[in-house]
Amino acid sequence: MFRSVKYFKLFLIVAFINFFGATSIFSQIVNFSEEQVSRGKQLYEINCATCHGINLEGAAVIPGLADSTFINKWSGAPVGNLAIELRQMPPGNQSMLSEEDYQSITAYILAFNGVTYSEAASIGGLDFGSGLTLPEFVSSTRVIEQNIAEGAEQILQRYSSVSDAMLIDPPEEDWLIWQGSYDNQGFSTLDQINRENVGDLALSWRMPLQTGVNNPGPLVHDGIMYLFTFPDTVLAIDAADGVLLWRYEHESEVQPSQKKGVALHGDLVYVPTSDLHVLALNARTGALVWDHKIETSDEYEGYHLRMSPFVVGDTVIQGITSLRIPEGGWIDGIDRVTGEHKWRFYTIPRPGEPGGNTWNGIPIEERSGGSVWNPGAYDPELNLVYFGVAPTYNTAPLLYPVNIDGITNDALYTNATIALRPDTGELVWYYQHLENDQWDLDWAFERQIVEITFAGERRKAVINMGKLGILDAVDAATGEYLFSMDVGLQNVVTDIDPVSGKKNINPYTIPQLEEQRLICSNHYGAKSWPPAAFNPISKKLYLPLNEGCLETGPDGRYQILTTNIQLREALFPGSNGNMGRVQALDLENQEFGWTHRQPSPVISSILATAGGIVFAGDLNRQFRAFHDDTGEILWEGILDDVPSSTIITYAVDEIQYVAIVAGQTGYHVNDWSRMYSIFAEPEGMPVNDAPKGGAAIWVYALEQ
Repeated sequence: MFRSVKYFKLFLIVAFINFFGATSIFSQIVNFSEEQVSRGKQLYEINCATCHGINLEGAAVIPGLADSTFINKWSGAPVGNLAIELRQMPPGNQSMLSEEDYQSITAYILAFNGVTYSEAASIGGLDFGSGLTLPEFVSSTRVIEQNIAEGAEQILQRYSSVSDAMLIDPPEEDWLIWQGSYDNQGFSTLDQINRENVGDLALSWRMPLQTGVNNPGPLVHDGIMYLFTFPDTVLAIDAADGVLLWRYEHESEVQPSQKKGVALHGDLVYVPTSDLHVLALNARTGALVWDHKIETSDEYEGYHLRMSPFVVGDTVIQGITSLRIPEGGWIDGIDRVTGEHKWRFYTIPRPGEPGGNTWNGIPIEERSGGSVWNPGAYDPELNLVYFGVAPTYNTAPLLYPVNIDGITNDALYTNATIALRPDTGELVWYYQHLENDQWDLDWAFERQIVEITFAGERRKAVINMGKLGILDAVDAATGEYLFSMDVGLQNVVTDIDPVSGKKNINPYTIPQLEEQRLICSNHYGAKSWPPAAFNPISKKLYLPLNEGCLETGPDGRYQILTTNIQLREALFPGSNGNMGRVQALDLENQEFGWTHRQPSPVISSILATAGGIVFAGDLNRQFRAFHDDTGEILWEGILDDVPSSTIITYAVDEIQYVAIVAGQTGYHVNDWSRMYSIFAEPEGMPVNDAPKGGAAIWVYALEQ
């Protein structure tokens, strides 16, 4: 119902003070001034509007403060009943509001609901044990004109149009793209926060959000933060202090789905929605500019827009995930200015198309998967965008080859890197990392562009790691295989051909129903959704990893694919109570660096900075800063809920900030939470079981 403790008194005062609007005796006890209304409006928009709405209208599961639900529930109800319900609401808001602040917010809500202010400046208290009842409320007259927060227009005017040149070479104080830059390196050149002073990091501001499924990646430009939050809502926020500047919520009839975030270009914010629209909003006002509906063969069913839009030149590129049979996933190109459809690339080739003969002869009606979960990477010199493609889910027809000339069971373009022309969607090259995937071992995550030395030559490579914990590097221009690095968390691949990169499968791990067998890693992934970070100065890659396996065969707890193999979670052999891992790789020399192992799974992205810091968050709500050369923990803070986002850093007025979202979950968080809960108690793993505080964005800076 309510998101935090600060709303307890707020709602109580609001509901009861409405009583004086109908009963004159209380008008002498509870009064408020015009000054309090003005101040309360500012406080409400900062602290309350993200949950209860800029117009007090509420949201999907959060009540409004001027709507029929509030009126119908509390008209004539005992004050004591309201008090009992309020006391049941979870706390979790750590921002400090004084009693005077609560009074001002209450004054604003009353005025919004048509109660006139007076010149008296105080608001009386409430006696829950008085036996009084609330009045019969009437509909709000909404006498307060609703505008954006005072001073917001001036802040929003700082926004300068985001050009192609900015996206290619982003200002160091901004975070313009999902992973910071077109190369997806997750690295910032900011170094105000560094190894020497990171111990002084402290919470600067915190904004409550609505709890829901989401994997948000905030963007920041010119001191303005753009955040996609649940459900299908975009917030523009003053990145220096958390003041809400505008809010846009897309109304949808379908269940909200988890997403990575939004994109910026020009004067527009590009937004994916749960009902398969891509929107363009005015970055300064939040006004809708255009609305593009993704065309599908079946309305909504089984399709999602997980990735944030990816803008290159005049094209907004949007990947589609598909859990249905047939059709599978695809990638659409949309005109950046008009919102018109430009091109489509199907990640599962149709029969007769190149790659269409790699599906063991099964018809298109039986082909599935090929989802595109993550934003791409872009190389402006080569004019290529790179995406990862997920596996298929209809695995049984692919288990054994049909032995027909010209037919394979590789299942293109699943588990492949594809390189496309951004203007046309033309396929330039592909490299398949794992064909005929029988265990949902995605190679579908972020593609990163790096320049490193390989075999004595400087090479521009596209790197990525799949759920098995094997990193592959291929040439960015041609897709030629370069090398692999296995972090040692799997038993599915026995060896890798040094020339082609082809992975030979361990026969022991082929699906069967005769006996129980241990398969590592599991389908939650040694490496999964949270992206890694690459430091282009040191040439080191920092990976968020988790250790886990599956017991498979005739007995288990569930099944996910069509071979009918039963599955249940299992610990990685020799884990010694550790499930989470942060791993450093030296890509320049293709050598392994430091490893930090811990009981709690790592479930946030990794952020690397020029200050010599690596940031990561875990399931036990620890937010840590590591020394990037040694892995030593230099700082740690406790969040009040589980982190689930891309960690970013940015600067406003020469102050560097670090931001992370907690309390919004998705597949990765839920999967590892379930596995951790199964093994934590018998293995003695420490569990932070303190009450969760709800969703919020946390923003840190050095103590001044």
